[in-house]
Amino acid sequence: MATPSPNIKANRLDKAEIDKNFADLHEPLSRSEALIEADRCYFCFDAPCTIACPTGIDIPGFIQKIRSDNIRGSALTILRENIMGGMCARVCPTEVLCEEACVRNTHEKNPVSIGLLQRYATDPIFDNATRLFDRAQSSGKTVAVVGGGPAGLSCAHRLAMLGHDVRVFNRDSKLGGLNEYGIAAYKTVNDFAQREVDYILSIGGIEVENNAALGVDFHLADLRSQYDAVFLGIGLGSVNELGLENENLPGLKNAIDYIADLRQAEDKGSLPVGRDVVVVGGGMTAIDIAVQSKRLGAERVDIVYRRGPEQMGASRYEQDLARTNGVTIHHWAAPAGLRADSRGVITIELEKTELDKDGNLKKTGEVFTLEADVVFKAIGQKLDDEETGDELAVLDMQNGKIVVDGSRATSLDGVWAGGDCAVGGEDLTVSAVQDGKVAAMAIDRALRS
Repeated sequence: MATPSPNIKANRLDKAEIDKNFADLHEPLSRSEALIEADRCYFCFDAPCTIACPTGIDIPGFIQKIRSDNIRGSALTILRENIMGGMCARVCPTEVLCEEACVRNTHEKNPVSIGLLQRYATDPIFDNATRLFDRAQSSGKTVAVVGGGPAGLSCAHRLAMLGHDVRVFNRDSKLGGLNEYGIAAYKTVNDFAQREVDYILSIGGIEVENNAALGVDFHLADLRSQYDAVFLGIGLGSVNELGLENENLPGLKNAIDYIADLRQAEDKGSLPVGRDVVVVGGGMTAIDIAVQSKRLGAERVDIVYRRGPEQMGASRYEQDLARTNGVTIHHWAAPAGLRADSRGVITIELEKTELDKDGNLKKTGEVFTLEADVVFKAIGQKLDDEETGDELAVLDMQNGKIVVDGSRATSLDGVWAGGDCAVGGEDLTVSAVQDGKVAAMAIDRALRS
């Protein structure tokens, strides 16, 4: 096996430049800026922005409260629908959700900055730990929540608010899931993900067991016998493979793991980064790892994606962000081979693709190559079968995900599921939060009936 390329090095940039590169991607609005932006809202009666929001936040309502300087009321309007409204204000693809639906976007090509306004309203609540929610009288019921990501935490908070006692089983050492481990560091600075977690737990009635994995440290059957209901928000713990020979080359890495290491690193410059980097994939993770590689000092970063820009999971805004950071995106290119020379430099062979007359993807036979010190895989995730084992065999599954109904109930009595692990999960924090909320309300109805 080839040794790693000598061009994989740490500290390519000095600390001051690293700190600048990983500062807040979007500066928060000042009061005057927020008032000016809020005044641009038409406060539409039918509110297409609210319809486009997966959690159904009353967007005109919270913006109207900003106009009247009722920041607490504005935050309450947001957080009662989306308890992770602070994180979503930072990472939600508003450009394809609420802001795309904004009436001003249709007429002026310049929508109201809903995401920034949402952050303006919610940041003071988290900064000051302002209490907005209280627990109802105890129901005497207990619920096990498996997974400490957005879906699990959303479900746990709503259940606790409704008076149920909740225990969260989390496989990681910290709560937050992808909010803590899987999002670009420049999108959530100053340890905001954990401050939001602390706020969610402050309602009380939620116990947490970290470093506890389903199928390893506990079993679904035991939870069903010990608790009145179970919610599964286990995410997708494993990554998809390229399906090529030599996929064990030292320079071939999992983008999710590297992003997690970067998020947890006290000194980001200490992480080794290749001089030349290739990222395979077209989603948000691909953009995040590509941009962060550039900001760590990589000289050349290429993204390769087998389809066109319209089919990429990453929004146009994210694609433009990559380009403005010096990343080159190659569309219509599928990985076809991997090899490494004696120096450890990887050559990735790429075959050009196109759509046939029926709209199916096909390879053209035309091949080109790129050299890289590191190749990152960012082609999606799947359930970790090795970890969960036979735990999910008792559930109806479809394409490797848990089948749920509209209330997020599974085929197994007393068990609900949501987030990325469930059929219909959209790989978005905001969608996972909605799943957790919907499931919590359904669990509450079931327990009280």
